[in-house]
Amino acid sequence: MRIGFIGLGMMGRGMAANIRRKGLPLTVMAHRSRAAVDALIAEGAAEAAKPADLALASDVVLICVTGSPQVETLVGGPDGILQAARPGLVVVDCTTSEPASTRRVAAALADKGADMADAPVTRGPPDAEAGRLNSLVGGSDETVARIRPVLEAYSETIVHFGPVGAGHTAKLINNMITMGYAAVIAEAIGTAAAAGVDLGKLYRIVSQGAAASGVLEKMLPKALEGDLTGHKFSIANALKDVGYYRNLAEELGHAGTVSDAMHQTYRLADNLGFGDCLMASLFEVQERLNGIAVVPRPSPEQPCEPISTGAEKS
Repeated sequence: MRIGFIGLGMMGRGMAANIRRKGLPLTVMAHRSRAAVDALIAEGAAEAAKPADLALASDVVLICVTGSPQVETLVGGPDGILQAARPGLVVVDCTTSEPASTRRVAAALADKGADMADAPVTRGPPDAEAGRLNSLVGGSDETVARIRPVLEAYSETIVHFGPVGAGHTAKLINNMITMGYAAVIAEAIGTAAAAGVDLGKLYRIVSQGAAASGVLEKMLPKALEGDLTGHKFSIANALKDVGYYRNLAEELGHAGTVSDAMHQTYRLADNLGFGDCLMASLFEVQERLNGIAVVPRPSPEQPCEPISTGAEKS
């Protein structure tokens, strides 16, 4: 199969690299930066200038970008994938997108005879580079069987959740849980700092009990050393994903209050200028709001400015 890939950010570049390393013909397109494109070209990938050109050169096109608006533009916009859609083409959306949008895009592709699957991933950039992501897949049995060799190139676990949109639904629920952990951890640690609790000792106890989690391990140990890069996911991404989750719950008529509080937590962090920072900068939000020191710094009395991480919002 000839593979096309759009969106070579923190996750996409590792995914695409593993596809190429497995010997699959690969065509890529620059979306936000050229560094990953140039690296893949050096490994034998081709480059396309427009989504339609990439689709013409591919049997399967993977998209890993910011969110649903960007996916809709890449597919249906000027020189979009729809211009080259045809029977036999499969579009795989690895973005964390809104299920309702995914189903609309799938219907537009179906009108041209093309198929679609949604296959967002969990874990982080190091796992993408190592080819051990988890893929949450939606699509017909036939389509999923066809793209499975591509997914296997960068996935350790592949779970087929149901028809188109089911993978994105499962991913939003996963991210609701993950973003909830992060928000609770940041607020609780902020309170602990205000109370004068030794944060190192607190981490030792919390990490050995029922409150332990993968999110805690990513966020706190490095933060206690002044490193806010442990959880490589941007706050702006969290705001987007919690918003998508709230839309999903509203469409289902599902009552809930926790996501509303989470959305306001991430909205506040974004409004304070921390959107492009990684998740552990939620500790900085606590510092800014409460006039406390959480993260060790050479001059803790000085307010810490948001750290630009270059994180892809995808």
